[in-house]
Amino acid sequence: MQPTLKELTYLVLQAGEILRRAYGQRHQINHKGIIDLVTEVDHQSEAYLVGEIRRRYPNHRILAEESGNWSGQECCQWYIDPLDGTVNFAHGVPFFSVSIAYQEEGQLRLGAVYDPLRQELFAAERGCGAWLNNVPIYVSSIPELDQSLLVTGFPYDIRNRTDNNLDNYARFSMRSQGVRRLGSAALDLCYVAAGRFDGYWEMSVNPWDVAAGGLIAQEAGAVVTRIDGDPDFLKPPPSILAANPFIHPHMLRLLKEKQPAS
Repeated sequence: MQPTLKELTYLVLQAGEILRRAYGQRHQINHKGIIDLVTEVDHQSEAYLVGEIRRRYPNHRILAEESGNWSGQECCQWYIDPLDGTVNFAHGVPFFSVSIAYQEEGQLRLGAVYDPLRQELFAAERGCGAWLNNVPIYVSSIPELDQSLLVTGFPYDIRNRTDNNLDNYARFSMRSQGVRRLGSAALDLCYVAAGRFDGYWEMSVNPWDVAAGGLIAQEAGAVVTRIDGDPDFLKPPPSILAANPFIHPHMLRLLKEKQPAS
């Protein structure tokens, strides 16, 4: 027996309720890095999701942000981000989500992302399309980079790496109508899927950050690749570029351009 999209949406709705009830309260905040946070709510949401998946599908593999790898059959892989946007959540910024994806035989098949404060449920099934609250969604049709609104993110070790995306942020800011940084990769991808953004890129991501949102964007008509153009955006080390079919080649070209010597 394999999971259904109905099951995934049920799970993200229940986990989202855990986040919604805890939002705005004081939290136990620990640091995985200088600017990489985790709260007790991350753990509560993940414990619920892992517990439910293990109960329903005990032989499936799970990759979860906080607890790591759970062993199982290679053919059946889950990706869980119990709270995407923890820094926002911890600071009371109302932009975060729960993200779940299911992969079968190496291909993403189901994805669901839920924003509990806006009660926006994004979902997709391979070959069947993408939806926001059961209404079909599609990427934008903006044809030129100069007319586009983009979104990006930055690595948690931004202070210690040279490829920290700041140069790309500057270049895209000069070539588009604007570049936003909102703090939830899963929602960034869903916003591309819904046509709210025309393109999204990030240099360094984790599989649980982008698995569900990447599928949702693809099913809404986006071209989704690594930043080097490789279509396997979950291949280590993961990176992502998602955009409508008109914008994607322009963004890819700009990302591939040799950087000027400093």
